[in-house]
Amino acid sequence: MDKLSSAMARARALGRAAFIPFLSAGAPSLSATRLFLEALEESADIVELGVPFSDPVADGPVIQEASERALKAGATLDRILDLVAGLKAKGRYRPEILLFSYLNPVLAMGFSTFARRAARAGAAGALLVDLPPEEAGDYLAAARASGLGTVFLASPTTTPERLRLIGKRSTGFVYYVSRLGVTGARASLPAGLGTRLRRVRGLAGKPLAVGFGISTPEQAAQAARHADGVVVGSALVSLSLEHPPKEAARRIGTLARAMKEAMC
Repeated sequence: MDKLSSAMARARALGRAAFIPFLSAGAPSLSATRLFLEALEESADIVELGVPFSDPVADGPVIQEASERALKAGATLDRILDLVAGLKAKGRYRPEILLFSYLNPVLAMGFSTFARRAARAGAAGALLVDLPPEEAGDYLAAARASGLGTVFLASPTTTPERLRLIGKRSTGFVYYVSRLGVTGARASLPAGLGTRLRRVRGLAGKPLAVGFGISTPEQAAQAARHADGVVVGSALVSLSLEHPPKEAARRIGTLARAMKEAMC
């Protein structure tokens, strides 16, 4: 069982879904990101740490703005891996870290170098948003050789055949995108989400974490009734952009605790 699977299993043993907050690394700075990560330590089971990219096509305006600010502040994949290594040194940071990136930064570093460095830094796995599972052979080989977990995306339009492939190529869980479109807070969750999740879980054969549009404790609680993990991103990233770092960290910690408590 890899680190991601173990984190999901620990939450399941406590009778709840795993809480998986997302942060954009480097927005507004890498030192601020460390404060935000520390603010999440009490509540998170897994933290998705987003690597900024210049053309984040799957992301809505909040995370796009965060990526732009992070890139202007000098955030790179190399520096983010150093941040993870410092945080995870000697097992000091409890939640598992899942690196969330577009393919280009990883391709530029090289699959083997990335997988080796990410695993040595203490990351549990990676999700490359725009890498199709059908084309992921070289990446998967590098990840397996380094013991790095792999997660792939599924959506409401994913075919049964592809869901089975995604399940086989994901280790800890499959990330289910709850709606079509980009990331961002929404007023409500999609109708029929529970039915769709049961179908996808049966085909993929892996635990499911659901994300895209979950922004309130009430929505997190609703999603947790059907999913094995709940991802919250834009609501937390907004706080990181709207306030000075120390105040943002306080607010991020408060909202994360409220999300976690609602899910229990």
